[in-house]
Amino acid sequence: RSTLFPYTTLFRSGRRFDVSSSALLTRLQSISKVIASKNTLPILDSFLFQLEGNKLTITASDVETRLVTTVDVMNANGSGLFAVSAKILLEPLKELPEQPLVFEINDDNLSTIVRYENGKYEFIGQRGDTYPQQKPLSENAMGFTMESQVLLNGIGRAFFATADDELRPVMNGIYFDIQTDNLTFVASDGHKLVRLRNLAVRSEGRASFILPKKPANLLKALLPKNTDPVKIAFDENNAYVKTVNFEMVCRLIEGRYPNYNSVIPQDNPNKVTVDRVSLLMALKRVSVSSNPASGLVKLQLLKDAMMISAQDIDFSTSAEERVMCQYEGMDLSIGFKGTFLIEILSNINSGEIVLELADPSRAGVVVPVENEPEEELLMLLMPMVLND
Repeated sequence: RSTLFPYTTLFRSGRRFDVSSSALLTRLQSISKVIASKNTLPILDSFLFQLEGNKLTITASDVETRLVTTVDVMNANGSGLFAVSAKILLEPLKELPEQPLVFEINDDNLSTIVRYENGKYEFIGQRGDTYPQQKPLSENAMGFTMESQVLLNGIGRAFFATADDELRPVMNGIYFDIQTDNLTFVASDGHKLVRLRNLAVRSEGRASFILPKKPANLLKALLPKNTDPVKIAFDENNAYVKTVNFEMVCRLIEGRYPNYNSVIPQDNPNKVTVDRVSLLMALKRVSVSSNPASGLVKLQLLKDAMMISAQDIDFSTSAEERVMCQYEGMDLSIGFKGTFLIEILSNINSGEIVLELADPSRAGVVVPVENEPEEELLMLLMPMVLND
């Protein structure tokens, strides 16, 4: 009488586990974005798998930033580390409908078989002990906890204002200014600035760090699916961001962030209150006619209206539009780069905004009429010189 042996008997010295194809794919896709297109270490083209009991821990990294997640497996035999090419694993998984997968890894030569309902694919894995290990945080590390949506909102609002400046790398990230009774997210590229203060976050002491763009962008993708609180711990070099579903470790930008409060003009006697969407749509229409090199858009402020105009003398194009507003102050004309002002208005949720101005040479301050609960949002934009 013939007997059908289960897959377990195929490798006497090896590892084996069953896992849901969709659960594995979801986890792999969520952390795969950290893998760089060109890595200095070839093993960083792979996922690091660590099997312990019925839990599979998966790591992806680009040296600077590291993402770790876990997935539940069944019928696990053996334990330990091994690395699997991200491309070899992800591409076939994307095309598979939901079903159980059986992984078998031969310890002797790392030959790996992935079995599914109608077939299998085989490849050679790599030794996991050659994968770069993460250093723990130093003894003087600090930490605090916050709601994931607070972190997502802070990063999401500030990200567009970060710089790409090789000479001043501190400007290429989001500054976390941590006080005992609030957390302030700051980003600036020297032309525009965002300061978002959240009064719901508490910390035991004062501290700060600069989160680089890439990990900030990864968090923007990972946090929308997360409803649990986020734990953040950091020292002078690295930050750990931990949720129920993943952990991120990233190298921080070193250096001192400029005193952002000192560049915000305090005494702004000219104030415009205007419907945000009306202004945004008008700017999008008018800025099409601006000079492509400068992007200059002129705002002329009158008692109950704002005249928005732009022109490109080289191509004899111009546009102007009138937007109703409430204005307190002197008649004033000021120039801004249209795309920057559009970006600022697009990152505010309030129905109405207030544009605060001192004179045509000083920065304009944009604040929402109504802030989100526990938030104080301020955006700033440097003006451009008007020729007339």
